[in-house]
Amino acid sequence: MSEGERRVSVITGSTKGIGKAVAEALLREGDAVVVSSRTPADVERVAAELSDEGSGRVHGIVCDVQDPSQCQRLIDETVEVFGGLDLLVNNAGLGRFARIHEMDPEDWKRQIQTNLDGVFHCSRAAVPHLIERGGGWILNIGSLASRNSFSGGVAYNATKFGLLGMTEAMMLDLRHEGVRVSCIMPGSVNTHFFEGGPHPEDEWKLTAEDIARVVLDLLAFPERALPSRVEIRPSRPPQES
Repeated sequence: MSEGERRVSVITGSTKGIGKAVAEALLREGDAVVVSSRTPADVERVAAELSDEGSGRVHGIVCDVQDPSQCQRLIDETVEVFGGLDLLVNNAGLGRFARIHEMDPEDWKRQIQTNLDGVFHCSRAAVPHLIERGGGWILNIGSLASRNSFSGGVAYNATKFGLLGMTEAMMLDLRHEGVRVSCIMPGSVNTHFFEGGPHPEDEWKLTAEDIARVVLDLLAFPERALPSRVEIRPSRPPQES
């Protein structure tokens, strides 16, 4: 990206929660932002809402990251609309929790396809444009579940452990191409990820805005520095009695 050129950012799963907070934060920084999710009505609503803050700098694209062709179209349309790509935030994620002998195979499959395959397909489509633009970032939104297993997390843990490994390998693949790759690993975040959230009684948890702040902090690092993994957790979770 040349001096004075506007940064172009794509955030998957950005119609609510962490993804929407990241989109809002990047808009405030002056980015051109593409919001996306698999639900057309949500994409249309959020793109219109954010356009009030960033007129001419917001575009919505429907994308189910489980579909490689939709991931390719997400990136291609972004480049067509805004002229390039500088930042991909792989945020789209799915959690279905059950013990191994109770896990529905379809739930297993959907988590693999969303949490791992989606990151692969979007990143693979984005990399040539990031390199052409002169380097940029891929930020993968992982979880502390990338390192800490829990009962009922057989599928979720598998995808998040895999995402961390994928991120580190991508970082090694791309560092000499000028593309930086990092994994942001939040602990408990009070969002819609869990049914009915956010919950008022969970004020001790991180907020989506906390994670958006991490994104901005990473982007502010000089080119010589690569924080490849960031763990962030609530300062004071409830103490066990």
